[in-house]
Amino acid sequence: MNLAIRDIRHNFGRFLLTALGIGLLLMLVMGMGGIYRGLVQEATLLVDRSGADLWVVQKGTRGPFAEISRIPRNVEDRILAVPGVVRADAFVSHTIQREYRGRPLRLTVQGLAWPADRGEWLPLVAGRPLGQAHYELVADRSSGLRLGDRIPLGKNVYTVVGLTSDMNSSSGDAMAFLTRADAQAVQFDLPGEAIRIERSARIGRLNSTDLGMVNPQMAERAGGTSSGIPALGASMVSAVLVNVAPGYDQAAIAEKIAAWPDVSVYTHAAQRELLLRGMVDKARRQLGLFRILLIIVSAVIMALILYTLTLDKIHDIAMLKLMGARNRVILGLIMEQALLLGALGFGIAYLVGQRLFPYFPRRVVIMPDDLVQLAVVVLVISVLASLLGIAKALRVDPGEVLS
Repeated sequence: MNLAIRDIRHNFGRFLLTALGIGLLLMLVMGMGGIYRGLVQEATLLVDRSGADLWVVQKGTRGPFAEISRIPRNVEDRILAVPGVVRADAFVSHTIQREYRGRPLRLTVQGLAWPADRGEWLPLVAGRPLGQAHYELVADRSSGLRLGDRIPLGKNVYTVVGLTSDMNSSSGDAMAFLTRADAQAVQFDLPGEAIRIERSARIGRLNSTDLGMVNPQMAERAGGTSSGIPALGASMVSAVLVNVAPGYDQAAIAEKIAAWPDVSVYTHAAQRELLLRGMVDKARRQLGLFRILLIIVSAVIMALILYTLTLDKIHDIAMLKLMGARNRVILGLIMEQALLLGALGFGIAYLVGQRLFPYFPRRVVIMPDDLVQLAVVVLVISVLASLLGIAKALRVDPGEVLS
């Protein structure tokens, strides 16, 4: 005869509600760890998926994810001239927010190096990669966009031709993939009035100099497009992603490029570490603190619940002692109930979490190692929480049953 099981049957409703409460609390602990894992995955997603060996960024900066980085497009051509470099792609990334169908649409725009990169590497769940150089985009399904949607961005309208899964930026925004030229067109788009004012300002600055007075015909060139003025440089990019040919020393190539006065170079591992120590570090520590607090709260609640259950059984425990039951029988009664409560709570946390976590606004990633660690923590909490009830039970006087 198992006394713990019989006692649970006698108070099954209360025990089940208690296990449900513990399970929901443990689900929050599990969710905190899953949110951290998802945060790390989103922060390092592009670094890992891009497959670049080296990241070339603006001199003195820590890369496009940590801060603003601007380097000229011609750096791409200079890098391709370095022996051992097989590929160099300009990296363009920026965040936009528009109004679409009566709701805010926030996207992190990524520029693909068309035609070398059409987006075949993207985890498509519907549609296809980019099929032309302009006016197409591939978006993550978390954006709420559908295949065939036409979205006005800047002065052009882009058609959604593909949908991806789990492609979110470190801030949780859905990613949208365009060709590099289109991504820069969206990034540097200006209203017509702003362009007119800028061209008028150029003409005014030209006319205020001796060159403009001697050559008034240059005013026509100054009032034209920026691309038609040689003195104005091409649009800037955030970084250049470099792939090194097999057999070449990546460290030697990185050292050679880093010697240039206008750029800094980071390896794949270094760029990933910068992300984790920069953007994710504070969030990691905050989530970790909340997780520890929830574990402590869970332990306190379980201890109080088991103590209360022990108080309800004071008369029964006194009767057992009067009948000659050993202390280990009483200890086993309370300890087994604590372990069953912890195990049932852990099971409820896992099952409910699997249903609710997909609806969270941020990705929740539950790893098997995290589940094992939490199971060990729950086991320790169950044992420690039972000690308060055990101490009370062992102090019960058998004579109390006669009073």
